[in-house]
Amino acid sequence: MEPDNSSFVVIKIYGQGLMNKGKKILLVIKDEIFKSCLSEQLIVNDEFFPCEANNVEEAFQANKTEYFDAIILDPSHCDGFVFCRTMRDQGIKAPIIIISNEIDNDGKVLSHKSLVNDCIVKPFRLRDLLTSLRTQLREFEQSEDAVFSIGQFKFKPIQKILVNEEQRKVHLTEKEIAILKYLYQAGNKVVSREQLLVEVWGYNTEVTTHTLETHVYRLRQKIENTPSAATLLVTEPGGYRLIC
Repeated sequence: MEPDNSSFVVIKIYGQGLMNKGKKILLVIKDEIFKSCLSEQLIVNDEFFPCEANNVEEAFQANKTEYFDAIILDPSHCDGFVFCRTMRDQGIKAPIIIISNEIDNDGKVLSHKSLVNDCIVKPFRLRDLLTSLRTQLREFEQSEDAVFSIGQFKFKPIQKILVNEEQRKVHLTEKEIAILKYLYQAGNKVVSREQLLVEVWGYNTEVTTHTLETHVYRLRQKIENTPSAATLLVTEPGGYRLIC
């Protein structure tokens, strides 16, 4: 991998003591130097939150208790086809990107579109991997399989529910789904009330910010431990922000 020197920083610890709220990316890579370098690059700007697995066994265990937005696999230490097939058999729908020394090595994986989403051939530039990662995440977020992590909840738009850690289901209205989804896709950015009104209700002159505030209030009753002191769907100067 050729590092992007314009945004390269060195971070010693990943996921411990950091306030990174980026999308969780599971790195299944045995090479410590390569894995560390990739983690350092991914964590820049808090867009992604890399989580490291040294082998496929650790990856399988991690997926039993954690939700990852995407998985990046270097199959040089394992059978990539078996890994991807096992992940899909376990119900993992998140995008899987293969990093390979030779495209032919993993041709059988790429021939099964339901198993792997993309293959990046070494050597590669970081921006190529990031482009692939962003593309796969964006496409997945628009699919029926999409699941989003919001605090203690797993947000399943197609099923119109949130599921907490105790597997309790919280049912959502269409407008609540649209609000959550748009705020989630905005990342950690503040979204103005006017922008939310347009995106969720369209150009309807009869809908006011009071309508939006009412929906946000009801949504907080469902997702916040203390709705009056919101920690997930927070009010910011000029609008709202979703802290995932």
